[in-house]
Amino acid sequence: MIDARDFFAEAARAGFGFYAGVPCSFLTPLINGALSSPGLAYVGAASEGEAVAIAAGAWLAGRQTVVMCQNSGLGNAVNPLTSLNEPFRIPTLLIATWRGEPGIPDEPQHALMGRITQDLLSVIGVPHAPFPASRDSLPPAFAQATEAMRATGLPFAFVMRKGDVAEQALGAADRPLAAPGRRANFPAGAERPARAAALGRFLQLVPDEGAVIATTGKCGRELFTLADRPQHLYQVGSMGAASGMALGVALNTAAPVFVLDGDGAALMKLGTFATIGAHAPRNLVHILLDNGVHDSTGGQPTASPGVDFAAVALACGYRYAASCETLDGFEAAFQDAAGGPGPALIHLRIAPGSMAKLGRPTVGPAEVAQRFKAFLAGAAAAGRGEPAAA
Repeated sequence: MIDARDFFAEAARAGFGFYAGVPCSFLTPLINGALSSPGLAYVGAASEGEAVAIAAGAWLAGRQTVVMCQNSGLGNAVNPLTSLNEPFRIPTLLIATWRGEPGIPDEPQHALMGRITQDLLSVIGVPHAPFPASRDSLPPAFAQATEAMRATGLPFAFVMRKGDVAEQALGAADRPLAAPGRRANFPAGAERPARAAALGRFLQLVPDEGAVIATTGKCGRELFTLADRPQHLYQVGSMGAASGMALGVALNTAAPVFVLDGDGAALMKLGTFATIGAHAPRNLVHILLDNGVHDSTGGQPTASPGVDFAAVALACGYRYAASCETLDGFEAAFQDAAGGPGPALIHLRIAPGSMAKLGRPTVGPAEVAQRFKAFLAGAAAAGRGEPAAA
């Protein structure tokens, strides 16, 4: 058994300083320790997959990251681990607990995952080792993990058993409630704009120093077709994770961060709205291009026509939210949002459909990640690199 302070001290020596996770009773000492340590950055996520996405964004902004979750939550994290971390070559140290360990009584819902935890990690390509539960085992365990991540650019996992870390009380202060945000509604026009037209207007408005994360599917493909820039990250797979990635970036840079989201993706990870509102990065603008359909898979309808995303954002703590249906309304909302403070949401309802003969990015995901990371590092070197959280 170790003390949480022992773990965090060794993690810091190995360069890890950004944590995200979802609680488990086995993780209580580590999460309480992270929340109670003023020098540690910890983001409590709404889901395990969201935590992986947030950590991915933090890594792009130059941090070494740790994601903590219960092994039952590995199912939620499989998607980003395999379709975000793997293609973009984004490492993170994953700590998964071992609920349902064979031979140790536990709740019935943990029995199956307890039998397959290590096998599941192996199947999805995540090498793993037992959690270092003694002070002497900490340095070699971190050496093994960091070397594996350096060699592959992929995650590495520690599997934690009950009692590996001594109990620790929670000493964090309550998070203060945010002041009510401001809403703007812009009038509708005769026709809703196409996504390509909205992206074209966005490219005219976005500042040169702005970092842009485009959600998976035709949004990123159209953005690449219109303009390929080093500050663009074209997400592939990991649907719903773009806003979490943007949060991880925004918490670790002062450069303005823009996420181009879709209605289907936003609905898939709607809990991220609450996480963004709670951590309140002043430099984040969340742009939701809502065509009411899953465009990449044949135009099946989403539930978005009945959703007031601006109201959702304000209820979750965003400082500004706008609803619009024209390019002029979008531009006015963009200028409002850019004036800050954020986080801000711009909900633009657009027409279904996409550009004719739409291609795909010719730059591979790993290269996109590296040049995006280099862009953020350049922003930091230019004096725009301090985090902009409220």
